[in-house]
Amino acid sequence: MINTNQIARIASISLLIVGCVFVLYPFMAAMLFAAIICVFTWPLYQRVWLLFGKRDMLAAAMMTLLLLFAMIMPMAYLAANLADSATLMLDEAQAVLQSMQPVAPTWLKNLPIIGESLAESWQRVMASHEELMHLLNQYAEPIRVFLLKVVQMVMGGFVQLVLVVFVAFFFYRDGTKLVAAVTSMVRRLGGELGQEMLVLSCNTVKGVMLGVFGTALAQASVGLFGFWLAGAPAPLLLALATFFLSVIPVGPPLVWGGASLWLFNHGDQGWAIFLLVYGLLVISMVDNIVKPILISHSSHLPLLLVVLGVLGGILAFGFIGIFLGPTLLAVGLTLVSHWVTLQNKRADEVV
Repeated sequence: MINTNQIARIASISLLIVGCVFVLYPFMAAMLFAAIICVFTWPLYQRVWLLFGKRDMLAAAMMTLLLLFAMIMPMAYLAANLADSATLMLDEAQAVLQSMQPVAPTWLKNLPIIGESLAESWQRVMASHEELMHLLNQYAEPIRVFLLKVVQMVMGGFVQLVLVVFVAFFFYRDGTKLVAAVTSMVRRLGGELGQEMLVLSCNTVKGVMLGVFGTALAQASVGLFGFWLAGAPAPLLLALATFFLSVIPVGPPLVWGGASLWLFNHGDQGWAIFLLVYGLLVISMVDNIVKPILISHSSHLPLLLVVLGVLGGILAFGFIGIFLGPTLLAVGLTLVSHWVTLQNKRADEVV
């Protein structure tokens, strides 16, 4: 016999859950990123909590202030200066192409092995200068539209980060209760395996975030010194771009390579070569040295999943998806790998 009261209760609960999901969906990315940041910085929060006499409100306010200085202010600087810098970069690229000489420079011809072929390619391209300018004018507007979308994404990322910091305050303040509630729920649903997976997820988040943010900070720091020393324009802006693009393997080379070209076009060939070598041997090598040390024994994403995590994260969550996407993939990959290992171990024990 059908129990109509039970069906009504299940339907009501289902509708309530669906309604809650619809209400929270626009803020889901910010909540996920705030949770990841809180998990990553929880040891620091505990020290601040003890320093302020175990007062949750004061400790949460101090951590929120630290996040404000560490995340919001750099992002605000990047958002405020990116639009003007992108426009100037595009205009300068057009001016450089329009002023190119029909004959290749002497230094280009004298390059060993590839000099002659590069000089011939230069002359072939410049022979059809009018076609080159027509092609440039044809794609100038789409490039401007693309840069405008990038600027809009960065502005949206600034708004998202403000929301992340706001949500993080409540996660810090009520973190102990939230951890107890989540642990209890996971234990009831998944037993010991669920609790083990929860601990593994937290450790993976800490390891990946340490590797991602630590590497980004290291590359941005050494990049800032190199940009300043070489006399590149807006070294702080270039360093911030290096920080946010460090997740992508080809991200930092785009920044220091573009700065090298700018220096070269403005007559600073020596500093351009220095920045090129410095970027190749110092900035980019940080990713190969610092990241493995920071991540240590935690999950290490394959290169393909890193790229997919960044691109998919941007499409799904906006600007903060640059860091959120790879982190979620790392957690998922770690949990699946651990579950497969447990199943294989149990199968071996049965045999």
